[in-house]
Amino acid sequence: MNKRAAILHAAESLFVEHGYEGTSMDQIAADAGVSKLTVYSHFGDKDALFAEAVRGYCEKQLPTSAFNPDPSVALRERLLTVGRAYFGMISAPQAISGHRLLCSAQMVEKRLARLFWENGPQRVQEKFTALLERRIGVGELAIDDVPRAAEQFFALLRGELHQRMVFGVCGGEAGADEREAHIAAAVDMFLRAYGRKP
Repeated sequence: MNKRAAILHAAESLFVEHGYEGTSMDQIAADAGVSKLTVYSHFGDKDALFAEAVRGYCEKQLPTSAFNPDPSVALRERLLTVGRAYFGMISAPQAISGHRLLCSAQMVEKRLARLFWENGPQRVQEKFTALLERRIGVGELAIDDVPRAAEQFFALLRGELHQRMVFGVCGGEAGADEREAHIAAAVDMFLRAYGRKP
């Protein structure tokens, strides 16, 4: 397990720094301190390693525990917890670099964007959809199209602030107060659309 973790850590760093095409399995093995054969034995090929690196990054930054169904936690507080973790994940320097990489031609040509989507955003949205369904079940939300509502929640969280960070212009380095206000506004708008009065 230590070797696997070392390989994933090396892969995450190298993919962000050099892109998919600019990163070789030899480089990953060297950075992880293992043989190339060990890398292949754990992950099979570079596509599979890329997918697992994305999945691992998302799980570390936005763990399953963030979607805990515990009804004793107020809905707004649960949404704020998810919102803070999600925005922290997508606004980290390595995530911003990865987002820029996703827009490059190599990602489209190699269908890596699909790998990224399936192992990152799609998994996050599925967990959040399950959270919403549980809260609908206890009467806290009224939503007809739950997957669409999940998409809307994360779109609200990204907003213009994330775009500014990606482009590195117009005050992209937002302070803690601005981030918190942005997240709270997204959560409150979502609740105004779908929340039910007790």
